[in-house]
Amino acid sequence: MSLSPPITITRLDLQRLEKLLDSLEDYGPTAEALERELERAEVVGLDAVPPGVVTMNSTAHCREEASGKEYHLTLVYPHEAGAEGTVSVLAPVGCALLGLSVGQTIDWEVPGGKRLKLTLLGVDYQPEAAGEVR
Repeated sequence: MSLSPPITITRLDLQRLEKLLDSLEDYGPTAEALERELERAEVVGLDAVPPGVVTMNSTAHCREEASGKEYHLTLVYPHEAGAEGTVSVLAPVGCALLGLSVGQTIDWEVPGGKRLKLTLLGVDYQPEAAGEVR
């Protein structure tokens, strides 16, 4: 994996994601990648998360660079995934989005060795900016 951009997560998301990882019976490559992301993240309080950062339950506007295709994806916990427009934090693209700031690009390895280059174009919705406690 190439040099990853700095990421920011909330203390609450960190606690919930660590609990999620602890509960997994099948600890696969994406769970390992998520654990690495949590270890390198700058952790802030809910009131200190900058706008334009993808937190849990944020809706991100991103572009997959190889195809140029743009997506609007809501980053959710695995049990909430499945609805149109949602992506689990335990999916490769979800794990890659967590903590990104608008304008950042991440180069991420997905299953099968393929690389995904994803650019965050905007955050359409962020629970912290809306004043919601999740």
